[in-house]
Amino acid sequence: MQIGEVAARTELSLRTIRHYEETGLVVPSARSQGGFRLYTEADVARLMVIRRMKPLGFSLDEMRDLLESTDRLDSGTVSDAEEREILLERIRVYERAAVEQIDKLRIQLSRAEDFAQTLRIRLAGDSADR
Repeated sequence: MQIGEVAARTELSLRTIRHYEETGLVVPSARSQGGFRLYTEADVARLMVIRRMKPLGFSLDEMRDLLESTDRLDSGTVSDAEEREILLERIRVYERAAVEQIDKLRIQLSRAEDFAQTLRIRLAGDSADR
């Protein structure tokens, strides 16, 4: 699929997808005869991983590190048990960091909901006074 379809499916802008390509996070699987970028379902899945990491505060280098680790595991070329365990532990570190960020976001959301409720009560009280 071409970049426009990928942008629609991932809800990322064309500019963002091109930026991720420039930084080496995702590389189109092919190019058309006209030079258009062509992406596969695997490329879309990779972009979705990136899209999910970004709001959790992961840097581009961290995204690259995680993707390289999962790529190595998925390649089937890791035959050494020690290397496999190192890669799995690296992924576990990212999983723990994601859970920590989720917990922080839940607290932030709860505080925002409390604040909105405080404002609703204030507005309801002000309306009743009139």
